Amino acid sequence: MAEKTAAAKKPKSEMLSYKGRPLVRSGNEIYYGNMADSAVVRMEISATSDFRDLKLPSKVRVFLLSTDEDLNPIERMKRNAVKDSLADAIEIAAIWLDTELGK
Repeated sequence: MAEKTAAAKKPKSEMLSYKGRPLVRSGNEIYYGNMADSAVVRMEISATSDFRDLKLPSKVRVFLLSTDEDLNPIERMKRNAVKDSLADAIEIAAIWLDTELGK
């Protein structure tokens, strides 16, 4: 009988998350938070640097956005920042969502 690998055992519906909120990546954009909440964070990887055989984000733009579709795009943006690493960007995103959602 063939053994299953760790990747094969993991359910495909399981999403990547950080501090209990989903992280979804599409190309150079990462969305953090639940779209059913009143706010979500969009992170845009603007620049990368080489580290061994990997490309690591070296400039990440972070936007706290309202999920209210009745607002125009300018009004939906509540906060923004530029961070030097993905780790810093995700951490500020978690702080902003905690503050915005009242946790």
